[in-house]
Amino acid sequence: MVVAAALVDGDGRVLVQQRPQGLPMAGLWEFPGGKVEAGELPEAALIRELHEELGITVEHACLAPATFASEPLGGRHLLLLLYALRKWSGTVEARHATALRWVRPVELHRLEMPPADRPLIGLLEALV
Repeated sequence: MVVAAALVDGDGRVLVQQRPQGLPMAGLWEFPGGKVEAGELPEAALIRELHEELGITVEHACLAPATFASEPLGGRHLLLLLYALRKWSGTVEARHATALRWVRPVELHRLEMPPADRPLIGLLEALV
């Protein structure tokens, strides 16, 4: 299972990050997040991942479950849980990604994104 966040700023833009070289799907744009470790709650995993990847602090109460995607991935199956997030502490920085971009949800259609992220765009357009 994988968790991700749609960070939404005051202008209704969503944060995406570019996967670095050397990783599968390098160069694609994705929502920040990562794998849920064994015994870890999804929300705890997302709070940890956002701190590691972006350097921000997130309170559990600020994570709003938004939607999910279910996608075959090679010989495995990927379940992606997406949370909406409008409040965090700290300044967003690209600690592991090649780049960060704040975009309007409609602009996500023009970005190259992993297959599991693409079905989430429509919901974000309705949410933001």
